[in-house]
Amino acid sequence: MDEHLVWEVYEYQYQSCYIYKSFCKNLNKTPDKINAINQIPYLPISAFKHYEVKCGKWQEEKVFTSSSTTGQIPSKHYVKDIDWYDAIAEKCFKQFYGDVSNYGFYALLPSYLERSGSSLIHMADHFLKKSKRGGFYLYNHEELVKDIQEDESSKILLGVSFALLDLAETFAVRLDNVTLMETGGMKGRKKEISRDQLHGLLKQAFKQESIHSEYGMTELMSQAYSEGGGIFYTPQTMQVNTVQLNDPLSKEEYGRSGMLRIIDLGNIDTCSFIQTDDMGVVHPDGSFEVLGRVDHSEIRGCNLMVSDF
Repeated sequence: MDEHLVWEVYEYQYQSCYIYKSFCKNLNKTPDKINAINQIPYLPISAFKHYEVKCGKWQEEKVFTSSSTTGQIPSKHYVKDIDWYDAIAEKCFKQFYGDVSNYGFYALLPSYLERSGSSLIHMADHFLKKSKRGGFYLYNHEELVKDIQEDESSKILLGVSFALLDLAETFAVRLDNVTLMETGGMKGRKKEISRDQLHGLLKQAFKQESIHSEYGMTELMSQAYSEGGGIFYTPQTMQVNTVQLNDPLSKEEYGRSGMLRIIDLGNIDTCSFIQTDDMGVVHPDGSFEVLGRVDHSEIRGCNLMVSDF
């Protein structure tokens, strides 16, 4: 990633994003106090729950919201230009798989379809409109399998983890010429299992050599992808590193688990420097693994925020 560009984005967002500027000032990490990109502060992802994270004043075209259980506050990502989001999503996908139009998209995303504001649903819908093959399937597994088997061209089955396991239990059949891609998440519908266990069950049920994965979130524009083994690679707009669990200002070494931090240059109108609630490992080649969520992550994140916003 171009370090000069990263620095320019940091300076721009420091000046134009009130929430991010206040956060940086609270940490004494202002542009005149730091001189390297590894010193740039990362805004806790919890800020998207409590504030409008925007660079300047503008009317959003769309608001993406995260899923939340009763009593929780959902994250809100204000999108200035939805065409920009679509372009970034296509660019990320193309880097790893080629043109969206080369695939049919079969989306098994019931928990996302059952609420409004999902960025994943918007992305899948955009890809469907570009490819003109596939569709959304709620719980109609028989129709999904039939349509996939009748489509002899290249296709992607994109599904949330619990729904793919449900499909495996009811229709464990060989799926040919399919890229099976999970997006993670049991959403409280099934017992949490490791990614290795999940992939093992799906490979056995659908006779697949590997299970692909997509890593994205409400607060980001860009997506990372894994072509197997839970090893994610980042697009050109994205970079991932880790910080120590007990010291969120100290970068963790390669190969050691820590909290994932993300630079997403697609987030030009909000904040490109995000401290996530995910635990993971980053490898020397820039690839990364996701190990799970940080316990009490909301509390840890809010402790980094200034108290007088």
